Amino acid sequence: MKDFKALATERYSVRKFDTKPVEQEKVDAILAVARLAPTAHNYQPQRLLVLNTADSLNKLKECTNGHFNAPLAIIVCYDNQVSWKREYDDADLGTVDASIVGSHIMFQVADMGLGTTWIAHFDPAKVRTAYNLPDTIVPVAIFPIGYPHPDCMPAPGHTKRSDVSELTIYNSF
Repeated sequence: MKDFKALATERYSVRKFDTKPVEQEKVDAILAVARLAPTAHNYQPQRLLVLNTADSLNKLKECTNGHFNAPLAIIVCYDNQVSWKREYDDADLGTVDASIVGSHIMFQVADMGLGTTWIAHFDPAKVRTAYNLPDTIVPVAIFPIGYPHPDCMPAPGHTKRSDVSELTIYNSF
């Protein structure tokens, strides 16, 4: 296992995949780490849709711009009947929970030498229809997963980062 900062630094959005399938033990490891993600009040509303057949992956193309021909994809969803609602404004924390799960997936994938990218540009209604999901299941992110193609490189702007001083506000009294 890599040092977390090194892993976070080296990870990049993979958008071109090799045809080699992802071994089931690696899929199992990804799902195990997703299960460990913290969720609001530990309600664990995350629901993971694993797409690993040609048919299920082809349906995904109808819901988004594509999945970069990855041999595997995981759609991270949450169940809005299970997710915690903040009492002050009734905000549904399911999206936050699903995003934490997605981050766990991304870093586990990178740590195993696989690649992925976070896809948020998709039609949730089409996902629900394509995979017969009930209305209570809310798709949040799609992760195409596989071995990076030998030609795959980080996007040119990948290493561009704002200085921490631009992102930080101290409220000193």
